Amino acid sequence: MENNEFEKSITHQLVDTVDYVQGSVIIKSILNKKTGMVTISSFDTGEAMLSKSSPFDSLIQIIDGQAEITIDEKSNMVEAGQAIIIPAHAQNRIRANKRFKMLSTVIKSKYDDVSLWNKNLQDD
Repeated sequence: MENNEFEKSITHQLVDTVDYVQGSVIIKSILNKKTGMVTISSFDTGEAMLSKSSPFDSLIQIIDGQAEITIDEKSNMVEAGQAIIIPAHAQNRIRANKRFKMLSTVIKSKYDDVSLWNKNLQDD
């Protein structure tokens, strides 16, 4: 399988590593390991991720624009420079009322069932 992670040991200008695409959500992997993952995403205005839950906490950092992040039916407006933690097992939805870019970090805790998260992860 092709390695699509960021090159290691060099600096990256995160906000420039993923472009906005009209009518789309773009997701790019920064790190993808059995123990967790870091992704960067861009959302065009009006785009959203379907409501879901995860067995792990997720740290969402907005690096450009503004996102509406709903956690267990409570809406939060999160702007560039701000972050929010989506708790494990919480229903959540991420929506772009205005376009935005975000960094998502998930660390898989040893006490949760990692097989539920992503069955297609590469071996380290």
